[in-house]
Amino acid sequence: MNRRGQLRRARGFTLVEMLVSIAIFALITAMAYGGYNALLRQSAIAEERMERVRDVQTAMQRLVQDVAELEPRPVREPLGDAVEAALQADRRTEYLVLLTRSGWNNPAGLERPTLQRVGYRLVDGTLMRDHWRVLDRTLANEPVTQELLEQVRTFELRYLDANRVWQEQWPPLGMAPALARRVRPLAIEVVVELEDWGRLTRLVEIPG
Repeated sequence: MNRRGQLRRARGFTLVEMLVSIAIFALITAMAYGGYNALLRQSAIAEERMERVRDVQTAMQRLVQDVAELEPRPVREPLGDAVEAALQADRRTEYLVLLTRSGWNNPAGLERPTLQRVGYRLVDGTLMRDHWRVLDRTLANEPVTQELLEQVRTFELRYLDANRVWQEQWPPLGMAPALARRVRPLAIEVVVELEDWGRLTRLVEIPG
C-alpha cells in the first residue's frame, strides 16, 4: 500500500489538469493583452485630443495677433498701379481677408520691412494663412503658405466702423477711395466654426 501511494504521488499532473492550466493561463493572458490594447488606444485618443487643442489654440492666437497688429499701410496690387487697402475683406473672393500687419520679427537682420502682408483663405475645410516676403508684390512673388487649422466649417469676420455699425466687408461701401485705403475698424470679430468644437468667437479691439 505504501508503494502504491508513492507511485500515485510521483505521477504528477494528469493531461486534463495540464489542459485546464493552459486554458486558464491563455484566458488570463488574453484578458491582460486586451486591457493593454485598450490602454494604448485610450492613450492615443488622449494624445490626439491634446494635439487638437494645441492646434486650435495656436491658430486662434495667430489670428488674433495678425488682426491686433493691423497697420494702415496699403499695398500695390500685383497687376498694374492700383492700390489694395491696408485691410481688404470680401467673402466672395478667394482671400476672405487681406491685411498689413506690423511686428514681423527679423532676428537674422535681413533687409526687409517689419510689416507683412497676410491673407486668409478656406480650402476644403482647411484654414490657410499666406504671407508675402514683400509688401508691394508682383505676380512673381509667390506667397508662403501655412496650413493653419483643419476641420473648419466656416471662417467669418465682422468689422465695427466709426459709427459703431458692424460691417460684413471692408472697406465699407460708399467710402471715399483715399480714406478707404487706410481706414481701420474699431474692432474685428473673428468667428471660426469647427466640426468638432463648434463655434469659436474672438473680439479684437484695434488700437489707434
